[in-house]
Amino acid sequence: MYIIKTLNAISPAGLAKLPANQFEIDNEAAAPHGILVRSADMHETPLPESLLAIARAGAGTNNIPIDACTNAGIVVFNTPGANANAVAELVAGALVAGSRNMAAAVQWAQGLKGHDAIAKEVEKGKKQFVGPELRGKTLGVIGLGAIGARVANAAVALGMEVLGYDPYISIDAAWSLSRSVQHCVTLGDMLPRCDYLTIHVPYLPTTRHTINEQTLSLCKDGVRVLNFARGELVDNAALLNALDSGKVAHYFCDFPTEELLGVKGVECTPHLGASTPESETNCAVMAAAELSDYLKNGNITHSVNLPDVSQPRMGGRRICIIHKNTPGAISAITGVLTAARLNIENMVNKSKKDVAYTLLDVTGDLTASLAAELSGLEPAIRVRIL
Repeated sequence: MYIIKTLNAISPAGLAKLPANQFEIDNEAAAPHGILVRSADMHETPLPESLLAIARAGAGTNNIPIDACTNAGIVVFNTPGANANAVAELVAGALVAGSRNMAAAVQWAQGLKGHDAIAKEVEKGKKQFVGPELRGKTLGVIGLGAIGARVANAAVALGMEVLGYDPYISIDAAWSLSRSVQHCVTLGDMLPRCDYLTIHVPYLPTTRHTINEQTLSLCKDGVRVLNFARGELVDNAALLNALDSGKVAHYFCDFPTEELLGVKGVECTPHLGASTPESETNCAVMAAAELSDYLKNGNITHSVNLPDVSQPRMGGRRICIIHKNTPGAISAITGVLTAARLNIENMVNKSKKDVAYTLLDVTGDLTASLAAELSGLEPAIRVRIL
């Protein structure tokens, strides 16, 4: 029986992926085997020795101490793509709302309450909110993953010319893109052509301030910028300078900050990207399924700190080893199994930076001391026998 702790309210559809005959949900457990979390900050949360995995119901994992988890042999999962449709729909709405100045127009119209001649005031005042149509304009999409590809396809359907930039695009993402999306090799190829610019990449040290003074200088005058990915991807100071100079006509983002609020031409929504009941359900279902498959079968899918390794069970027993990615690690592992006279029916090994994961299906007389022998190997971080 695996004990699971939840640190946020998790959709019942997600918890249904953890059947009661195999999993116990105990939110007071001091020694859980797995944790399901959404937005709760875990940086000060103790990581008990029992903890094998954390599944984040969402894409971002900055609320989880990744390095500490890796050092302890705790797999951290996220749910990429589960909220993609929700975010893409919001971006499509923001393209229209930002282009047609809808937020400012709504606020202005609210101020007409109590006027004697509202219709006359409307006809007189509406000119200040004139904005361009999307059809025939050019949208640049930075990042063509699950969300970026959906945004690009939606923009094509709206009659826009769409340019895409993603040097790391996956085969699946490429297949999902409309053939009308033009691929740009560099940002320099794309930015000077864009009337609208939207960014959809993960936040990493290498992607911080992707939109900055230099990239904005390459854009057309009057470009409209959207950011529904992460606030840190845009240099707010550079953006505000560009807005003041007229280089940027409008900035629509999902991450309010002190310097952005109250600025004309900036519209902030309160991190609404994944705030739909469908998205929360999708994320919870995916997170619970990932956690279940790892705890029961040792399979890793969508981990942020370990390589993805998944294979069908071949019979016999399964040995799961998280270890340092160092020379000789595999030979040391197989040496122990050979000495124990175990036959390896199947083996998969993959690495991710300094850590690796080896999955072995074995047959033979597996003794109780084997886990201790494997754990005693210098590269070993965590050993499980299923």
